[in-house]
Amino acid sequence: MQKVSSTRTFAKVAPHFIPAMDRAVHRLTRGKVMLSAQMLPGLVLTVRGAKSGLPRVTPLACMPEPGGTWLLIGSNFGREGHPAWTGNLLKHPEAEVSWRGETIPVRAELLGGEERAAAWKAALGFWPPYATYQARVEREIRLFRLTRR
Repeated sequence: MQKVSSTRTFAKVAPHFIPAMDRAVHRLTRGKVMLSAQMLPGLVLTVRGAKSGLPRVTPLACMPEPGGTWLLIGSNFGREGHPAWTGNLLKHPEAEVSWRGETIPVRAELLGGEERAAAWKAALGFWPPYATYQARVEREIRLFRLTRR
């Protein structure tokens, strides 16, 4: 699956069907199941839109960390441009996640410097295709740490 997820075809197709599929299954199971979580752990992020201020609900792969935090990687499947949810978190770092059927208020922190470097190394160990995604784009992939509020 890692090889498939590293392809440009996957990057073109996946953003159109994976989130929609995850939203539907998540809703039907009352927050207990996400199909994409069969590959990687996943959560559903709810954050206010940067421009609209309206709630935006996005299923995302995540990397759970020791101590109950989560790392979110704004890879956008190796496509140009940061994913919209990263801009929303920059503007509105107070958010909520649905994690294993529980709704948890969180605060997002954009990682930089040594902290980002350590988190990026951990992310590559967790899901090596992130290196392929980064190699495809000029931008630095944004990494966020979510902490319970």
